Amino acid sequence: MRTRYLLYVLLAVIVVLIFSSDASAQTLPKVSLEIGGSADGPDLSTSLKIVLMMTVLTLAPSIIIMTTSFIRIAVVMSFLRQAMGAQQAPPNQLLIALSLIITFFIMTPIATRSYEDGVKPYMEEKISKEEAFTKTMAPLREFMLIQTREKDLSLFVELAGITNPEGPDDIPLHVLIPGFVISELRVAFQIAFLIFIPFLAIDMVVASVLMSMGMMMLPPVMISLPFKILLFVLVDGWYLLIKSLVESFHIG
Repeated sequence: MRTRYLLYVLLAVIVVLIFSSDASAQTLPKVSLEIGGSADGPDLSTSLKIVLMMTVLTLAPSIIIMTTSFIRIAVVMSFLRQAMGAQQAPPNQLLIALSLIITFFIMTPIATRSYEDGVKPYMEEKISKEEAFTKTMAPLREFMLIQTREKDLSLFVELAGITNPEGPDDIPLHVLIPGFVISELRVAFQIAFLIFIPFLAIDMVVASVLMSMGMMMLPPVMISLPFKILLFVLVDGWYLLIKSLVESFHIG
């Protein structure tokens, strides 16, 4: 009897939801997206431009990660938290936000050059789309080439089957970007190794003291974490870390 009563109640809820959804559907306005030719002839229609803009906005996070200084900064920030032994301090949202802020600071001169050389002349109808794309990407290509190690770039040139590129402009983006990512990861791991050394020394000292005192059941992390935080604050760690990260980028 109780099971049958529950089934009746569930059926009544479903019926109410169906009728309420039908009523709300009747009150909502209809939105349609049409793709067609514009009055200007070969230009893209407004609807298609909106679709392309939404696609670009969807891929924007990946573009920012793969072509800017975000990779090195985010990886170093993550290793810093692991070296200190803090589980969720600082939180991931704060580390990502800080990495983005530093990335914007580093990439602002490059973005300004891209806008002045490519975007602005195109909006003023002084250059074509192809020329605008080339001039817009030129500062970003220069930035990635400076940071990319020649060995990593040669690897993807060889894998792509490109024979003897005459200059940096002949290297396509699908070859340059993975080489840049690998080089950034290599530098980030080198910086992380230097960050781990002082914190590792504190862990070893604390573990040795606890063993000598016979307190082997006490986790060394609980004792070493305050000393790590104290060391990081005394040496002005955030200042040194941010300064080293920004100066590690070579901007032409």
